[in-house]
Amino acid sequence: MAMISSGTLDRRAVVNALLAERGELAVIAGLGAPAWDITAAGDHPRNLPLWGGMGSAASIGLGLALAQPSRPVLVITGDGEMLMGLGTLATIAVARPPNLSVVVLDNEHYGETGMQRTHTGAGVDLAAIARGAGIPRVHTVREEGEVAPLRAAIHAASGPLFAQVKIRADAFKLVLPPREGAYLQARMREAILGPQAHLA
Repeated sequence: MAMISSGTLDRRAVVNALLAERGELAVIAGLGAPAWDITAAGDHPRNLPLWGGMGSAASIGLGLALAQPSRPVLVITGDGEMLMGLGTLATIAVARPPNLSVVVLDNEHYGETGMQRTHTGAGVDLAAIARGAGIPRVHTVREEGEVAPLRAAIHAASGPLFAQVKIRADAFKLVLPPREGAYLQARMREAILGPQAHLA
């Protein structure tokens, strides 16, 4: 049975576009489909796909953005994951790291637990919540032509930025990143801080 979403965008195409010519961008991905999507776009040492800790992607991205203020940091997560971490939006708004962008791929379903409908499918507006929290740059992306300007805004690092991208509730072949969390953390650390990072 096909799952119905109000979104029309292809999630993999959106992620591919956002990560094209990524430069120094560091990427945190929420567990599940966002982690598979960033890996499908090309596994990279500055990718940190989460295998657990649902609800924590935005807070991990915030910590990285504060620790690396000269580097653009992008969080890519899903609507179900973001609903579990709404309080982080208030903290991002108060901390105001200009190099942090949070992109929510909103298919209005919990993809990892059986495609149950999330609250965004019942009218909860994550962009309005982010705006109400005080995040200065908030976008709702519904059309393909809005993806390139979003990418440009992410790389401009004039945030914090929040975007709710309305995607179809499609299922894609899994493209799994490495499974070992310690390895993923260590390779990102080395990619950001250099080969002697383990000595710091």
